[in-house]
Amino acid sequence: MAAGFCANCSRLLKEFAAYLRTVCREFEQKIRDVFRELCQCTCFRRSTPERSFLRRTTQELASLHLLRDAETRLLSQESLQALNRLSTSENTDLQMTAAVFYLHLSHHLKSPLPEAFMEPVMALLLSADLDVQKTISLSLVNLLVKNHVCKELVIEMGMLFPILELFQSGDATAQCHSCACVIMLASSESNREAVLVDGVIPLLALAKSYDPQVQQNATWALLHLTQSDWSTRILCQAGAIPVLVLLLQSSDSEVQFYSCTALCNIAAVQENHPKLLSVGGHFLLKSLVTLMSSSVQKNSTQACRCLQSLSKNVVIQEQLMELDCVLPLKALLKTSSPESAITLLSVLSAHSANNDVLVSEGLLDEIGQLLHHHRSSSVIITRSCKIITDLCSSCMGQQAVVESLCVSGLLWALLSPALSDETLLHVTSHLHHLTTWDSLKSNLSVTMTSEQVSRLVKLSGQTQNPQLSYNSAAIISKLEMTEEMVQLLRPHYITMMNYLLVFLKKKDVKFQHLGMVTVFNLKKDGDFSSLLANSELEVQLRKVHAQTEETRRLLQMIQPLSPSSVNP
Repeated sequence: MAAGFCANCSRLLKEFAAYLRTVCREFEQKIRDVFRELCQCTCFRRSTPERSFLRRTTQELASLHLLRDAETRLLSQESLQALNRLSTSENTDLQMTAAVFYLHLSHHLKSPLPEAFMEPVMALLLSADLDVQKTISLSLVNLLVKNHVCKELVIEMGMLFPILELFQSGDATAQCHSCACVIMLASSESNREAVLVDGVIPLLALAKSYDPQVQQNATWALLHLTQSDWSTRILCQAGAIPVLVLLLQSSDSEVQFYSCTALCNIAAVQENHPKLLSVGGHFLLKSLVTLMSSSVQKNSTQACRCLQSLSKNVVIQEQLMELDCVLPLKALLKTSSPESAITLLSVLSAHSANNDVLVSEGLLDEIGQLLHHHRSSSVIITRSCKIITDLCSSCMGQQAVVESLCVSGLLWALLSPALSDETLLHVTSHLHHLTTWDSLKSNLSVTMTSEQVSRLVKLSGQTQNPQLSYNSAAIISKLEMTEEMVQLLRPHYITMMNYLLVFLKKKDVKFQHLGMVTVFNLKKDGDFSSLLANSELEVQLRKVHAQTEETRRLLQMIQPLSPSSVNP
């Protein structure tokens, strides 16, 4: 498969190639019968290059394995001369013979087609017979899919013009083949300008076709033309946006996906937003919100991504909230791929005006469930942390966090071995933030398990990431010393004293202060006080105390100048 395609395009191209093989196999028996009758005709008794070619081709096609073995003979100079004569003949039957030869050749060829064999293809594309054009265009699609012809050569030879002319044929099969050719040609960056200049308007017309296959192929071709900023700008100028927006309403799920993906690419450029949103009555936003409820997951996910690009504007966020976007987003959180939904919700929660609605819609309950089911996903955990913190800005939000599984979900995330230090920093930072509210601090102390306490102690003692160590120790310092919590902490007192000693020896006042706060909290347990007595940690505490007293004494010696002495 050609390099540069995403996984979805690669899959679709493979499916298309499989479809072509099926079509060719259906033709096979009919073609054998036709050539068998041709061989019996008296026209073959006289020897001419064309008839010799037909006779030999008939024999070769009698068995497909013979065709494969005879690839060298079929691509000989004699075959090329015969194909040139057949393709330029005024007899459409002879032209069809050459077109059918190319069809079977494209199906079974194992190596690139020599450039010289492209001349007859051009002649056949210019044929006055539509059936010949359909057959040779299908052959060309097959060759392009298999990379057996050079895409740039097709453009250089001027084949794009007759291919685009097939758009106007009115025949659905011919239009499908021509669209497929354009798709393959547009997959090459160097060809997109040529395709754009002559192909955009016809493609937009075909995208409105009532034939589902034609519409699908045209939309796919338009999608390929949104792969660069330059081509996207040309498409927008040509009026592609209203067409793509209307295609979101298609009954064909593939057309919906292609059009939504194309709109996503367009929305990635900020300057295109006014054009996207100029479609009356918030039609684009309504269509995307509706598409988020699609039973086809890739479509609902893509609609989410498109809305995410558009929702950087606060006005758009307000409109989305008015369109009740929260309900389909909550439903997407329960799917196997909730990343796009959680990302869009994190954008919405950043705007404080949305928070009351998000809380009242029960979003925090869904976030809590999500954290328990996706403990190893950095994207989900990071976005969830942000949403929880944003929604805690109100009393209603804090209460909702207490009643949900959010806190326990964040604590369980600490235990995941798959998380990076960066993600752990997010989790510990947000957990520390939650402890600034009394109700949440109590909830944290009640929720924590022995495994989670052990993990926090271990993270506090590691030295590779000082901020992670600080965040973890700060959470421990805020724990309420209930009887249950004391029982969880006691096995770790020695380890904790070691990292607290390191904190007190640091020059960073932030760590020294945290060390002292933690010691003060732990001294509420007599067992810790006994361990602290005459320990190295207590000695270091006295040193810090002496340094502090000395600093205080020096500060008292420096009397600030009175306002009158500064301004006599």
